[in-house]
Amino acid sequence: MNNCHTFHIPVMGLGYTVDSPVKVASLGISSVVALADDLLLEKMRAFYCEMFGLPYEEISSREMDYRCSRIREYLNVLDEIVKKKWDELKQTVLDKGAEIEKFIDLLPEKSEIREAFHQLKSEKPDVRKAWAWVKDHLMPGSIDVNIMTKLDKENYFKKEKLPQEYNDAHAALRGFATSNLHSSVVLSAGMNPYLYSYMEQFPQFFPDEKGVLQKKITLKVSDYRSALIQGKFLAKKGLWVSEFRVESGLNCGGHAFATDGYLMGPVLEEFKQQRNELSDTLFAVYRQGLSEKGLSVPEIAPAIRLTAQGGVGTADEHKLLIDYYGMDSVGWGTPFMLVPEATTVDDDTLALLANAKEEDLYLSNVSPLGVPFNNVRNSSKDMEKMERALAGRPGSPCAKQHLRLFKDENGSPICTASIEYQRKKLGEIDQAGYSGEILSAARQKILDKVCLCVGLSTSAQMAHGIDTGFEGKAVSVCPGPNLAWFDRIMSLKEMAGHIYGKNNVISRTDRPHMFINELRMYVDYLKGKAEEAIAVRDAKIARQLKGFKGNLIQGIEYYKHHFSREWARYNTQPDISLKQLDDCAAEVLGIRVE
Repeated sequence: MNNCHTFHIPVMGLGYTVDSPVKVASLGISSVVALADDLLLEKMRAFYCEMFGLPYEEISSREMDYRCSRIREYLNVLDEIVKKKWDELKQTVLDKGAEIEKFIDLLPEKSEIREAFHQLKSEKPDVRKAWAWVKDHLMPGSIDVNIMTKLDKENYFKKEKLPQEYNDAHAALRGFATSNLHSSVVLSAGMNPYLYSYMEQFPQFFPDEKGVLQKKITLKVSDYRSALIQGKFLAKKGLWVSEFRVESGLNCGGHAFATDGYLMGPVLEEFKQQRNELSDTLFAVYRQGLSEKGLSVPEIAPAIRLTAQGGVGTADEHKLLIDYYGMDSVGWGTPFMLVPEATTVDDDTLALLANAKEEDLYLSNVSPLGVPFNNVRNSSKDMEKMERALAGRPGSPCAKQHLRLFKDENGSPICTASIEYQRKKLGEIDQAGYSGEILSAARQKILDKVCLCVGLSTSAQMAHGIDTGFEGKAVSVCPGPNLAWFDRIMSLKEMAGHIYGKNNVISRTDRPHMFINELRMYVDYLKGKAEEAIAVRDAKIARQLKGFKGNLIQGIEYYKHHFSREWARYNTQPDISLKQLDDCAAEVLGIRVE
């Protein structure tokens, strides 16, 4: 794993980080590529093969295993380009003002690597010694990939249903496993036992004779219990989780998976306190799993990285996660959407994001998955959706079909954002005899859904001038609420400097701490759920929300304790934070859940 930086760029949308490795890996920065949209990856492969003079032969969707092939070949192209750029960087180690100095300039001021580099330059070494120094001290960023485990749609070939290994997530995993990458797959959106079991088919996920893993596993989790359960499930199969990536339940971009009121701070505290126990527990199960397979069993546990992401926005918050909680890296997602040197966003969407305020960023119901989705108002895809509904043409053409995860009355797969689904459901609502606000709410619940398969990938194509005749030009965008405090397009040097405290790109002075921002989101979430529970008089939900409320109060007390003591050095306005916590506590106590 790359250790030059203490931050990484998480996956964003389907296309916003699709080619981030090309942009930042040779500068030592790790990033994550989404594998959901194989058509986008095929178009990006054609684009980059032409740019770098690499051979390209189209992979047709008429091939039975085209999805796996497209994903594998795109990842191989990324790997080849990054290696090429890394070799070019090494050639410049003695050149003043060259790419390697840009690499060094992005590092923290007190970085040991930065100091060693300047020492090397002062010695005026020969080329051989300089190259040896680069090999010993520097590494390119990792080209990691993301698979949302639940996006595992069944597929057909010549109208015949294919075996499970051809499902979307399975094919994506196979594409990664058979690629040339030596990196990690980030599994998100919960546990998929069938997909996890399928990983056993690939020796790349098992250690070689030296204990080295060619392909690593990263689990994105929101609490310790989930990490332990999923880690054990995989360890029994001889599969080691090399990283647990802890993400805020609500204060994140994209889909939001709320916890039962467990706030990020207390969750990270549990990981901090149980880190050694987690490793010991999983290693015992892992050893047995490898032994049962007749594989070499290591004497000591492989390393487990702990990383965190979700709403971080200042150098002090970054330090808190690294220094106090002991995180190995921190994910900076949403702010990087305003850094064209690192992510790929079209000009109109960049302007929309740069101008977005708190009121423009909201937790929406637009996702066909039925999971809350972080959204920004007036995205072109949402505008297109509303225009179609007003014109009497609700729903979207189901062009890519990745979210056809529900079944109609005939058992056929369907997407809730599709024309077919919305016309049928709206017709049923109209015939149900509803009126007034009830009718309006029922219709809006259907019309909210938007085509994310297309919307989350179009921006990258538009930014590169790639044809969008099949997809159209409407864009969906999924920033976290943290975007409100980043109000302009930034250079990579500015963003890295902001992370490490060299400079500050936030002009406003009223930004609450990341933990308080998340707390406020949970308070609002609890209010909404409490109103729903009271309206339907559901005692079971009321009991759940009572526990949710209790967890929030405990979390607030945890924050009060730490903000008033050891966290003071990570917070320039501790008194304001404590007042905000008191206000939130009063608000939570006033929410009626029974």
